[in-house]
Amino acid sequence: MNEATTHQSTPGTSSSNSNPNGLSDQARDTADRVANGAVEFGKDAAQQYVKEPAQDLFGLAKAYAKDHPDVAACWAFGLGVVVGWKLRS
Repeated sequence: MNEATTHQSTPGTSSSNSNPNGLSDQARDTADRVANGAVEFGKDAAQQYVKEPAQDLFGLAKAYAKDHPDVAACWAFGLGVVVGWKLRS
């Protein structure tokens, strides 16, 4: 027999447990676990670094507006004029 007709499989590898992508089931499970961990970490980071500071800033703005309503009204009017001017252009 020649080399082209003989095929010897190496120990520990089989074609029955590989996916069409060429990944073994164990590698796919590990990749899924890592991806799920990254998603959870991303959600926690988004909660801590985006949502909470935004709530703090709005809380501070509301407290300042309660203490100094005249200054807050002037800022709101000025921002409204600037935004309206930019939208018109």
